[in-house]
Amino acid sequence: MRIDPHHLTPARKELEKDSRVVPYKPQSPSGGIWFHLNGTTSDAIRKRLEIQLPVYQALQDNLFKKRLGQALEIAIFRSLQQQNAFSDFLGRFINLNEHDDSQLYQKEEPQRHLGKRDIGGDRRLDFLVRHPDSGWAGIEAKNAREWIYPNRTEVIDLLSKCVALNIVPVLIARRIHYSTFVVLNTCGVIIHQTYNQLFPSTDSELAEKAKHKNNLGYHDIRIGNHPDRRLLNFIGQNLSAVLPEHRTKFDEYKDLLAEFANRSMLYPEFAARVRRRRKGTNEDADWPDFEPELPNGDESSEDDS
Repeated sequence: MRIDPHHLTPARKELEKDSRVVPYKPQSPSGGIWFHLNGTTSDAIRKRLEIQLPVYQALQDNLFKKRLGQALEIAIFRSLQQQNAFSDFLGRFINLNEHDDSQLYQKEEPQRHLGKRDIGGDRRLDFLVRHPDSGWAGIEAKNAREWIYPNRTEVIDLLSKCVALNIVPVLIARRIHYSTFVVLNTCGVIIHQTYNQLFPSTDSELAEKAKHKNNLGYHDIRIGNHPDRRLLNFIGQNLSAVLPEHRTKFDEYKDLLAEFANRSMLYPEFAARVRRRRKGTNEDADWPDFEPELPNGDESSEDDS
């Protein structure tokens, strides 16, 4: 049974309101907020947190998060090295054979400009690939536990950079909500789910603890930075196959993507205009009438554990 993460926060709040679950904040500043059934003894809470809290805190370490992000980027880079569909791609790791993944690897980021077009600031895409017929596409990797919703900052940032360069956006992440696919695929954004979160090989012990059903229950963790067959097929075959079609869609909806990316159009109006343009109806009609339920605030950042 599929459970959409953005329903978890309202459900939890309802349980809190009914006093069926109770929030608990450990004294540690990086301990987060935990919840337990009403009536659970202090001793039981302490014993559970002795097991779970150190694992949770280890996952919040800034250096670990950076190495975690690199794990998926490296897998994409290895996929790009093994494919023949794109003769040109930008973005590479240059010292993968010099040390293990307990340290960050050195990466040459893609340039921020293509011809006269410039992303602006110090922002970069993770990778740029050039299709012989459709031109450039920008790839962004998100190796996070949170599901990616269309109104998340990560999506807005990807769209902003690709609109600035006039290139097709490509989003690769662990789990991407259906609403993200429905709306953005229409606009020419290419989306790929990995279904796994990649952990550095040197953190295999931490990964096993986080995966365990009696700990955090992150069952889909995979060790290492090598691509699986799905990612190899996506980078080596599917991406080049769908790029021409998505280039056409991107050109058709680029004006809406630009307004959404620069925050001059909020998501409800953006989604409504995309739908109406796709159907060939009046885009200036009363746009909120069909807006699907989406999270507000930080609800889309709930993980699915």
